[in-house]
Amino acid sequence: MSPALPSADGTSTVAPATPATPAPAGPAALDPRGLAAGTSAYLLWGVLPLYFALLKPSGAIEIVAHRVVWSLLFCAVALTVTRSWRSFVAVLRAPRTMGLIALAAVLLAVNWLAFVFGTLTGHVVDAALGYFINPIVTVALAVLVLRERLRRMQWVALGFGVAAVLVITLGYGRLPWIALTLAGSFGVYGLLKNRVGRTVAAAPGLAAETLVLVPFSLAYLAGLAAAGSGTFVGAGPWHALALVGTGVITALPLLLFGEAARRLPLSVVGMLQYLAPVLQFAIGVLVLHESMAPARWWGFGLVWVALVLLTVDGVRARRGTALRAAVR
Repeated sequence: MSPALPSADGTSTVAPATPATPAPAGPAALDPRGLAAGTSAYLLWGVLPLYFALLKPSGAIEIVAHRVVWSLLFCAVALTVTRSWRSFVAVLRAPRTMGLIALAAVLLAVNWLAFVFGTLTGHVVDAALGYFINPIVTVALAVLVLRERLRRMQWVALGFGVAAVLVITLGYGRLPWIALTLAGSFGVYGLLKNRVGRTVAAAPGLAAETLVLVPFSLAYLAGLAAAGSGTFVGAGPWHALALVGTGVITALPLLLFGEAARRLPLSVVGMLQYLAPVLQFAIGVLVLHESMAPARWWGFGLVWVALVLLTVDGVRARRGTALRAAVR
């Protein structure tokens, strides 16, 4: 099973099934440019909470609406630079593909909204938890939706993940709904994107998704402007520029991720994905001073055990596949 690779805030999904430039296995195969691109992408996703915190007094829905609109504009620039307009038009002309992309766009909006809401309301640690448990959700979806058979260690990891949610829920007296919403929405988003990822590149795919969301975003922003409650004009030019910048901080990491996925082995990209939630966790605890009760530490500990088990199991499985291929 090849799990989806989270972007840390829902802006990317699965590495291409057939890289444009296949690399031989082993440490010597690591492409410096690919490694730099992947590291940069996840570092940018990791510091997103700090950027969104600067956007107050804008609310979560307003920020997401601006993010959609300006992301589409940035995607238009990216499509021009990469000469991908033809691919974008081809996506728009494929009804089945656009149907999947429309569903993915809804999940993307839910993911973005939950992430921004968590950041603005002091739940950055919960957001980090969501992206830590996303690989576990991917495993669960493989069983429930794809009917895949899991290996023993994957079942054990899934059990640790469920235990982590129970521990945090019992410790706080409520479900960590921000974390579960982020992990669930992005897990299903990755599943949908996996259906179109072989034929739709990153820039045309994101452009199509944001195009689906733009009418709703523009309608919401127009309503705010008519009511005089929007912050794009009233909060000063620097605030307006920061809202415009949400398009850049959304699309740029995605394009960097696409470059990394093209140049690096899937196993390396899979390890890099943990940079983002680690940074978000550190920002929540060390910079924003969010509370870490014992139940939360125990819950995170169980999640980290599950991730170690999944990583070890994935490495063993890939080595076994490589050995069998070599024998043949």
